[in-house]
Amino acid sequence: MVLAPQLQQSLALLQAATLELKALVEQELQQNPVLEESATAETDPETKDDGEESQAEEAADPAEPATDLEFDPAAEQSAGEPVDDFQAEFERLVQLDQEWRDHFAQTNLPIRASAEEEEKRQFMFDSLVASTSLQETLLEQVRDSELPEDRRPVAEMLIGNIDDYGYLKATAEEMIRSSGFPAETIAETLKVIQTFEPPGVGARDLRECLLLQLERLGQQNTLEYRIVNEFMEALGKRRIPEISRDTGTPVDQVQEALERIARLEPRPGRAFLPDNDQYVLPEVFVRKSGDEFVVTTNNEHIPHLRISNTYKDLMSQQDNSSEVRNYIREKIRAGKFLIKSLHQRQDTILRIAREIVNRQREFMAKGVSALKALTMVQVAEVVGVHETTVSRAVSGKYMQTPQGIFEMKYFFTAGIQTSSGNGMSNTSVKDIISDIFKQEDGGKPLSDQEVVRMLKEKGIVIARRTVAKYRTELNILPSNLRKVY
Repeated sequence: MVLAPQLQQSLALLQAATLELKALVEQELQQNPVLEESATAETDPETKDDGEESQAEEAADPAEPATDLEFDPAAEQSAGEPVDDFQAEFERLVQLDQEWRDHFAQTNLPIRASAEEEEKRQFMFDSLVASTSLQETLLEQVRDSELPEDRRPVAEMLIGNIDDYGYLKATAEEMIRSSGFPAETIAETLKVIQTFEPPGVGARDLRECLLLQLERLGQQNTLEYRIVNEFMEALGKRRIPEISRDTGTPVDQVQEALERIARLEPRPGRAFLPDNDQYVLPEVFVRKSGDEFVVTTNNEHIPHLRISNTYKDLMSQQDNSSEVRNYIREKIRAGKFLIKSLHQRQDTILRIAREIVNRQREFMAKGVSALKALTMVQVAEVVGVHETTVSRAVSGKYMQTPQGIFEMKYFFTAGIQTSSGNGMSNTSVKDIISDIFKQEDGGKPLSDQEVVRMLKEKGIVIARRTVAKYRTELNILPSNLRKVY
């Protein structure tokens, strides 16, 4: 029961991504006064080369007597009277601190960036401009428009009912009932808003959105405008022969018109979505060195903690009361456990990443088509942890590889047995299926059964329904809807 909160904290640190981890540590820094963030990087000794590992582990392992910071109640008793061994524990802590400092002073890994690099990075952050939402952009256009003052509250009400994709979601009846504005005033103001940027904003459905964009381009008399205006249902189902027959237009011209329609934006507000500003910070880096792949963890953004010198000085004072000493003892225990958990987190992620790279060497060299089937149980057995620990360690974390940046969970996928007896991941099979469909003849699209046959020739035996499932996941239409006339 005593360890339960600490174990929960350790699991939370393991599962947290880098930015979330930083927030958790900052919260702990506020709650534990004996902790402070060091100016120099004190990384996990497990990430050092093998020649230094044993020495660093001896200094870091709290189970070793020479570096144990735990306090022994039995040591409080002596032959005569109770003696506080606080000074002995303080000296042990100072020894550990000095061992760590000596160890890291001998390493040549440039964890922290130089002053010039820090200055460039700060300049980049200072140069970033906060993104503007779609609603803010529309309101700015209202202020710059020639709308009369009495219409501006109507425009603001309409903009408030436009969703992030640029569509007006409220009906006319709802807006009249909630605002009290006349229907004619609302309709006229909406027409003005629909002339704003981006084209198609303020539409009530996809048909109106596409028509607004075509009108902005001056294409009211084109075939694509007629198709969108009169044959929207057939367009959605790609019934090209039906559209050709009803419009009296050759099939090839209808096909060209559909290609031009496909260039329109079905979601005008897409460019203003906040998701476009999300960035991925890799936890692990994989680089090729000769014939080997070197795996390292991203320690630059991990907070580096130590016990504050102020409290070390306070510990050395013999005139402090027992309450003060007990308080400092508990805080040091908590701080020590946090520091150990941070080191253990980096070590666990690194060992799991190394095993992933070891099993996915062909992927690192050749790409997605060479991705092998891999389960968390297989990695857990080699690393020596539980399957759930692997799941927590890779959750929400990314790996930068020679093939690009991938979520670490991406490398865990079920497999399909090939005729050669080797396992192939589902992702690789999907990639092969995608290439097959890309190379097909548009006039004679392949059926799912034909894809099954082609895969069998490659030594991959799967059912037709599996091909159909993967095709759906790849957003590839059935053969009757892919045919180009």
